[in-house]
Amino acid sequence: MYHHGWSDYQHGVHVKSLTPDGSDISINYGGLLNNSGASQVFLHTGFGNPMQWNIVEDYRMQHTPEGWKKTLNMEDGQLTFCFRDSAGNWDNNNGFNWTYKIV
Repeated sequence: MYHHGWSDYQHGVHVKSLTPDGSDISINYGGLLNNSGASQVFLHTGFGNPMQWNIVEDYRMQHTPEGWKKTLNMEDGQLTFCFRDSAGNWDNNNGFNWTYKIV
């Protein structure tokens, strides 16, 4: 089964699988921080249980004409993430973050 990904169009978040098994993904972000003119956006991630993040990392995202983009490897079957800019502003989906799960 090919894992295509999902989108939260309202918040400008799109996850796309780059491999048939879903192990490599691309996250595109055009949400609040992008629309506020952030000069840099970081992807803040954690794997496993969304209530207790493991392997927590911040990744610098690349600016594109559509917003911000980062490609990464799924180190676990479930990824929880949100975004921050270089000024310390966060977009965390109103405290709920976003979750992508390989099914």
